[in-house]
Amino acid sequence: MLCFSDLNECSQCPEGQYPNKDQNLCLRKDKSFLSYEEPLGISLATLALSFSFMTAVVLGIFIKHRDSPLVKANNRDLTYTLLISLLLSFLSALLFIGEPEKVTCLLRQMAFGIIFSVAVSCVLAKTVIVVLAFMATKPGSGMRRWVRKELSSSIVIACSLIQATICTVWLATFPPFPDFDMHSMTEKIVLECNEGSVVMFYCVLSFLGFLASISFIVAFVARKLPDSFNEAKFITFSMLVFCSVWVSFVPTYLNTKGKSMVAVEIFSILTSSAGLLGCIFFPKCYIILFRPELNTKGKLIKRNN
Repeated sequence: MLCFSDLNECSQCPEGQYPNKDQNLCLRKDKSFLSYEEPLGISLATLALSFSFMTAVVLGIFIKHRDSPLVKANNRDLTYTLLISLLLSFLSALLFIGEPEKVTCLLRQMAFGIIFSVAVSCVLAKTVIVVLAFMATKPGSGMRRWVRKELSSSIVIACSLIQATICTVWLATFPPFPDFDMHSMTEKIVLECNEGSVVMFYCVLSFLGFLASISFIVAFVARKLPDSFNEAKFITFSMLVFCSVWVSFVPTYLNTKGKSMVAVEIFSILTSSAGLLGCIFFPKCYIILFRPELNTKGKLIKRNN
């Protein structure tokens, strides 16, 4: 409100402006968004790139030792797909930094939803294969025919296609778009990506939550199976971290505004991806690099027995 003492009257400042402390002059509001030039944006971008580099290194280690018993025992194709999807998920966090534009607003949630679906469905497929492989060792079991690459590929493709369909419907009906909020902050215009449809956004999150829950339940049931490199135990812990992050994300996301809301989503993406990377792959990298005596076929057979 702009007031004139000599006239004893006040008038509203124009849209996009706010009164100064003396309320005798209207000032233009500055734009506010999470940028690469501020400490928070720089820190999150650095984290995303650092985790991306670590994922690329892990992928390189697994490719270099692709013929070792440990890598073979953990389904190479699924492992490579999971690592590539984690690499892309870390890089997708960069789409959330910078001034919102039409292309980035469209890509943000779509990339997040589909890439994470691929990652979580890979974890689910790995867990299912662990359970079926153990069941197939029992005499007279008919499960042996199910322990094939086709099954794991089918799980990943089916889950990813369902999420891609949800995202396509979202884009076709109420696509995200650049928007601004002039009222949340007195001196700032908050630039943001409007989700277009909150319902579709939570449909994407719900499907991810469904996949993560199924993965956690199956891995928890299989955690005590005599798996060679404790794959089920690592998956159980990784999905526990993943689910904890995204369960805490929803209330935090709903109670924040502007750049803080964007930072919360980026942090959740990075933390949950790092949980999968660390819990599933770091123990294996430790064995490959520092305990090669455990990475032998003899040890594999011995631990299975």
